Formats: sequence, structure tokens, C-alpha cells
Amino acid sequence: MVNVSEIAQKSAAAALVIGAYSTEQKNTMLTLMADAIKTGEAAILAANAIDVRAAEGVKDKTFIDRLMLTSKRVDAMCEGVRQVAALPDPVGEVAESWTSPVNGLFIEKVRAPLGVIAIIYEARPNVTADAAALCIKSGNAVILRGSKDAINSNRAIYAAMRKALEKGGFDANSVAFIDDVDRASTGELLKQDRYVDLVIPRGGEGLKRYVTDNSKIPVIASAGGNCHVYVESSADLKMAEQIIYNAKLQRPSVCNAAESLLVDEKIAAAFLPDCLKYLDGHGVEIVGCEKTRALFPKAGIADEKEYATEYENYKISVKVVSGIDEAIEHINKYSTKHSEAIVTKDKAAAALFTRRVDSAALYINASTRFTDGFEFGFGAEMGISTGKLQARGPLGLRELTSAKYICTGNGHVRK
Repeated sequence: MVNVSEIAQKSAAAALVIGAYSTEQKNTMLTLMADAIKTGEAAILAANAIDVRAAEGVKDKTFIDRLMLTSKRVDAMCEGVRQVAALPDPVGEVAESWTSPVNGLFIEKVRAPLGVIAIIYEARPNVTADAAALCIKSGNAVILRGSKDAINSNRAIYAAMRKALEKGGFDANSVAFIDDVDRASTGELLKQDRYVDLVIPRGGEGLKRYVTDNSKIPVIASAGGNCHVYVESSADLKMAEQIIYNAKLQRPSVCNAAESLLVDEKIAAAFLPDCLKYLDGHGVEIVGCEKTRALFPKAGIADEKEYATEYENYKISVKVVSGIDEAIEHINKYSTKHSEAIVTKDKAAAALFTRRVDSAALYINASTRFTDGFEFGFGAEMGISTGKLQARGPLGLRELTSAKYICTGNGHVRK
């Protein structure tokens, strides 16, 4: 096992350096990294091919899709890093300022780096570059811990970035990598509360639970999404079809894809047969309640486990509900608090839905697929926080900062 404590110590020292870098220095680091990833494309794709071959025949096609890199995806990775460089620097931004009425001190609340961020993620090699870029731009050092399924891909991307930082004369320990597939190294990383300031798990509910159960370090849970689309009785049914098709089919393997469809019983007969026939025709396995199966007999049986499952695949659970109250109750019971949508013409129903559904992102007449830092205008993001402390929703640059209070006086002393 690698010496995780030593890596964490070096990262903590590097955090003090990068935290003082200017915007121009950080942007130079990012540009060098993006150029190096593109230059190293052949090596990165060769390493990725090893990971993909190991997964073939063992993992399903949506997993392979998340794991696989292509020249186009490498270009997108590089462009993502450059986009982060182009974003405003949050460090030093004055969030609030005032003169204390108690003592006359001028006080500024200023955004400041968190320090060292550890991100533990599953089989998405692009996260290696995305996480490094976001942490650097927000003035943080980062420790990357990817999954064993993408170890060769992650290693190649990291090697390109580190070499670029070293060549540019920057502290290469700003970006660290746990080059070890032993799960014990993850456990050891979660004990480094002396050096690491924040842990972000990016993956499914199993990873989230493991990290939150074992970490001595504060956690922002960027976890999976059991996302719902509710078609309310007043909905435009053509609009509802397009929204559910996009939310389920556009990219089923991602956390903001819809996993469950709820339909008001008043419109179920008019809506479900054609909708489910279309989904079935596009390879989606359908499971549902008795009322759903009466309207679409090909559907399998949905039980408690099915409604609680994030499939990340071509599968969806369906339930016919008596109205908005049952829909909200169902969502709050089974949701992972990621993204939920309502399709409706009724403004009162939309308002009730957004007040009572307890998830990070809520949509009225729009697909859940928009829960993404780029789509929100944040640039790239570290993940989607399903918790409520520090940050909720897409974790962009500002969400990766803390605060300092800078107090200016003129010989002030406390009496």
C-alpha cells in the first residue's frame, strides 16, 4: 500500500503554496495541464483501452460507457480544464463587508481556499482532470482516489498533469494521486484529518455510505441520483413524453437521469401505453405497480427495492399515483435527494411540489438532465451535493471555498 499519510502531508504543504497563487498563476497551471493531456492523448487512450478490456464481459454497457475514453472525450476533458481557467477566480472575492457598530472595525468576509480536498470517485476517468482543475482554480490542493476499474486511465491522465506542473515550475504536490487499488488505502485516506480538510465521494450510494461511515474528515456527499419525473393531471402530455424520453434515454448511466416515472391516475390511461411502448422500443426495461401493468402488461413487477434503486441503466420504475400528495410522499420516501421534475400546467401544483419535495434540484416542465455545473453556468463541477451543509447541488468553484474575516482598524484595541 502507498504511504497515504506522506501524500497527505505533502498535499497540506502544497495547499499553503497554491492558496497564495495569483489568478494568473493558477490559470497558467490549468493551461499547461490541458495541453499536456492533449499531448499525451495516445498514452491515455492506450491505458484506457486496458481498463475497458478488463471490464468487457464483466460490466454492463452503461458502465463501459462511463469508463471509455475516445479522442473526442479527451478533447472535451481538455476543454473542460480550459473552461475552468476562463471562469472568475472566487478566491479573494468579498462576499460581505460592513463597519462594526460595536467597535468601528471595518470587516470583510472574503472567500478563501478550503485547503486540501480529497475526492474519491468511481469509473469516470474525466473526473481526474475535472477535479484537479476545480481545486487548483479555487486555490486548493487535491488528492485523487479513483476506482480500480479506471486505474490505468487515471494514472496516465495524472502523469501528464504532474509532468506539466513540474515542467512549469509549480508545486506538483498540489495535485496528488493514490496509485493503489487496495481499498485499505481509501480507509487510510479517510483518517488523515490532520492534513485533509474535506472529502467528496463521487459515485453511487454504496461509496457515499462507506465514506460517511468511515471518514474522520468532513464530507460533502456527491452521490447517486434516484431521480423522478411526475406527470401531474394537468400536464401537456406531448411535453411530458419529450421530458421523460430525454431524462431516461439521453444518457442513462449518469446520476441526473430519471429512474422513476410517476403518473396521475386521471391521465394514466391516456399517457402511459404510448409512453411505455416508446421506452420499451428503445431498450428500456419497465417495472411498475399493478395499475401500470394493467395498462402495459409487458411491464415487470415493481416492489420496494425497485422503487429505491438507482439503475444507471436502461430500466425504469413506474407508479400510478392518486394525485400530487401521493407523488410527493413517494418521492421523499425513495429519492436520494438529487433531482426531481414535475410536468404540469397548474402553477399551484408546481409551487406545492417545489416547497415539499426535499431534493437539491427541482424542475418544472424540464428534464432532470440539466443538473450539472456546466448547464447551471458554473463551468465544470466536482459533483452534485445531495447534503445540506456547506453546499447543495452542483459543486462549482464557490462551493469549494471557505471564508476569512479581514478586519481593518486604526489602532483599535478592545476595552
